[in-house]
Amino acid sequence: MLESLMKIDEVRLNFSDDSKVLLNLTIAIIMFGVALELKPNDFKSLYQEPRPVLVGILSQFLLMPLLTFLIAISMKSFITPTVGLGMILVASCPGGNISNFISSLARGNVALSVSLTACSSIGGLILTPFNFAFWGNLFVKFYAMGNPSALLRPIAVDPVDVFVTILLILGIPLMLGFLFNRKLPVITSKILIPIKRFSILAFTAMIVIIFAKNYEPFVAHIQYIFVLVLIHNMLALVTGYYAAAAFRLAPRNCRTISIETGIQNSGLALALLFNPRIFSPDLPLGGMAFIAAWWGVWHIVSGLSIAGYWSGFSLRPKAA
Repeated sequence: MLESLMKIDEVRLNFSDDSKVLLNLTIAIIMFGVALELKPNDFKSLYQEPRPVLVGILSQFLLMPLLTFLIAISMKSFITPTVGLGMILVASCPGGNISNFISSLARGNVALSVSLTACSSIGGLILTPFNFAFWGNLFVKFYAMGNPSALLRPIAVDPVDVFVTILLILGIPLMLGFLFNRKLPVITSKILIPIKRFSILAFTAMIVIIFAKNYEPFVAHIQYIFVLVLIHNMLALVTGYYAAAAFRLAPRNCRTISIETGIQNSGLALALLFNPRIFSPDLPLGGMAFIAAWWGVWHIVSGLSIAGYWSGFSLRPKAA
């Protein structure tokens, strides 16, 4: 497995500059669409009952990166450094854009889901670069200690460049979407659903394009990437649920926090990876990119599956 992943690390992904611009634009549109749903009343829960939101943030930005670091270290004999860093990068990103939809299918607390999406997207401006720099550097040090013969090429990531990138493709679209919603509510009500549908289809198309342009290395290594992402995503879902249960939150809040922790903004991870100011194109980052790209596929499958299980595979409303 390690030998196979070493080969995927050396893969230079076929992804043009135009495709990178399109990826960033797609993520920006997604976040604009998320912000169109935000209203001041959604944030009243932060003051009236802050515990579920605080537990969700704890699960997303503390437990998820920490446990990802631990599982990457435990698997260091089977993975390369950059594959482990890819797992940590995904874990450091805020929640994904489809979490609100999946929470509604799972009979979760949609208001809590929206609040957590907003908080994690805003908090990710600071916490994503911090978590990746901290846990990523710690992982590389531990990996080198256990593998003294491993050829570790230094991966120096400037948190400032990460912050600027996240601000441009997350922060600004969020602010614009929120203002658009406040100033033009009638237009917002008309464009909200089309934008949400477009954003999900556009992101899915981008993932398909990435795989289509890199079909051969993907097919050669998918069995290993599949297992790693399966374990990682399952860990995220379980962590979110039982973190909430440990604080004795209602079942619908446990389901919501599980989904918010397990649905990651893997598109942001790809955008960061394809930014030459953050990651040099000369670095062997194939493993990181394939981890992030497959996350974008798998968390949709796992999210819809667990939502179906929690809802009894029924679209009819029922009590939480």
